[in-house]
Amino acid sequence: MAREARDGGGRGHDRNRGERSEGGDELIDKLVTINRVAKVVKGGRRFAFAALVVVGDQKGRVGYGAGKAREVPEAIRKATDRAKRGMIRVPMKEGRTLHHDVVGNFGAGSVVLRSAPAGTGIIAGGPMRAVFETLGIGDVVAKSLGSRNPHNMVKATFDALTRVASPRSVAARRGKKVSDLLGKRETPATAGAVVEATDA
Repeated sequence: MAREARDGGGRGHDRNRGERSEGGDELIDKLVTINRVAKVVKGGRRFAFAALVVVGDQKGRVGYGAGKAREVPEAIRKATDRAKRGMIRVPMKEGRTLHHDVVGNFGAGSVVLRSAPAGTGIIAGGPMRAVFETLGIGDVVAKSLGSRNPHNMVKATFDALTRVASPRSVAARRGKKVSDLLGKRETPATAGAVVEATDA
């Protein structure tokens, strides 16, 4: 039992160790957090480990899972399997950011995700960063306003991501064209003509 206690590390143990590429489906998994828990029995304490893992293909699909076991590798394996089974697809703008700002909630956790211009990078902390890196988003600004519990933060982030809608899906739901929703973009020539008309 003493050996298990040394291997476990404790809360937040070795966060980056879980990143690896899966053969075939090209999935990346990140270990968000791992927690050691102890159960007191007649003969002493029995240690177990709870892992939280995020899995994604860096192309718009991502999932999360939690697993518990007596050994760390087994807990991570269980969490990874559950994450793969519950993956969702998130529409992205230009393949790098969100289409619009969105708020997500789960329990006491509350997060705000905002789309960002190119070159911004991932401005997010801890568990939320792992979600965005595995999802493949390159530019996003995120803020956690509620619970700092990694499980609540990840679930609130996924709640926000499920609310993201692309212009194409909104247009299909309303029975309109995408151009009707976004409006016609002005070309530089027409914009110059408008400026000259106003000056005259």
